[in-house]
Amino acid sequence: MNMIDLIAAKRDGQVLETADIDAFIHALVRDEIPDYQVAAWLMAVYLRGMNRRETIDLTLAMARSGDVLDLSDIIDYTVDKHSSGGVGDKTSLVVLPMVSACGVPLAKMSGRGLGFTGGTIDKLESIHGFRVDLSAEEFRRAVQQHGIVLAGQSLTLAPADGRLYALRDVTATISCLPLIASSIMSKKIAAGANGIVLDVKVGEGAFMKTLEEARALAGLMVEIGVGAGRDVTALLSDMNQPLGAAVGNAIEVAEAVETLHGGGPEDFREHCTVVAGEMLRLAGRGERWVDADEARAAATATLDDGRALAKFRALVEAQGGDVRQVDDPRLLPQARLTETIHAPQDAVVAGIVPTTVARAAYDLGAGRAKKSDAIDLAVGVAVPVKVGERVQRGQEIGRLYANDEASLVASRALLESAFMWSSTPVAPLPLFHGVLRSSDQS
Repeated sequence: MNMIDLIAAKRDGQVLETADIDAFIHALVRDEIPDYQVAAWLMAVYLRGMNRRETIDLTLAMARSGDVLDLSDIIDYTVDKHSSGGVGDKTSLVVLPMVSACGVPLAKMSGRGLGFTGGTIDKLESIHGFRVDLSAEEFRRAVQQHGIVLAGQSLTLAPADGRLYALRDVTATISCLPLIASSIMSKKIAAGANGIVLDVKVGEGAFMKTLEEARALAGLMVEIGVGAGRDVTALLSDMNQPLGAAVGNAIEVAEAVETLHGGGPEDFREHCTVVAGEMLRLAGRGERWVDADEARAAATATLDDGRALAKFRALVEAQGGDVRQVDDPRLLPQARLTETIHAPQDAVVAGIVPTTVARAAYDLGAGRAKKSDAIDLAVGVAVPVKVGERVQRGQEIGRLYANDEASLVASRALLESAFMWSSTPVAPLPLFHGVLRSSDQS
């Protein structure tokens, strides 16, 4: 492989051969290509794109660039989920116990979060003693004994993606559909998933701002899944307001636990039910939970009868966490300062800017700019109202949890600015905008 020829070929709009893409990724992970040539190749792809076969080849090459998790000896069919991120997205904490409670074993590796709040792993560490760093033997034993494990990424999955992403981030080549889709799908394939449910966010608080963009990304990822022999469902979910109420770490865990206890915000509960239902449909492989409504009913039942809560307790206990904090979320880390903001007038909520809400949480210390940064697990914000809801002057519309007076003042101003008001009725926002399934392409 001649890297200059590879750059020139893509610059001129040519289609790359499978062997060339494989050789490129192989050389990339062995650090045999200088960054400036990789960056040039990324820009050529950004400008010229990739066809379906090239994108599938790139995805599979990236998936094979490091460790590949194989649990086929203990899980007949592995189903996984991926969310493209969102404000208040703590769905894994509820969805995974729901699905596992229906008899589907789940083994998930998650990462830490960069940006406004921590990732799933950071949130789980709000539970005292919860271990996310499990050995391969502990990981396998947990899923065998309890049917569920949720740990940090202990394997080197798709290392080529990490190298490419770092350069995309500094070369203005992030927003390229083949590169985005291959990045996401390579990690899911390397994690051993046979069936994948993708929660593709769309809206002001998502990377994909328009439904057209989100549908294009979702469609490409489904095509990659089909080409790689995987079953894939992509949900297009709205991110024009926070999901649920809580945005932070410990407070998101508390909201998830409240949902597992049968309560929780209505939108968050419904969102989890839909995602869990789609995971069940894939796990059923056309034999169980064929109908979407039937699958969602099966998932919902685990919240109503306590099975999902029991499964979450088993997960926490198995990984060393304090189950008393599951039984009583008030025992989770608590911020020293709390402050409530109130509606300034009788009005209808016309908008809640999710990125502004998220920034308010970040400024309190709920997120990190780089992996080495510490986060404050106790802080965050809550927004208990939704777009389309009529409120009265003085009604609580937000709450801040802080450990620092200065950050509390700044975040309060941010949170207040996140709301837009109307004197006339405003339609509620939909939870989902559509679904794409690989089964529809067969």
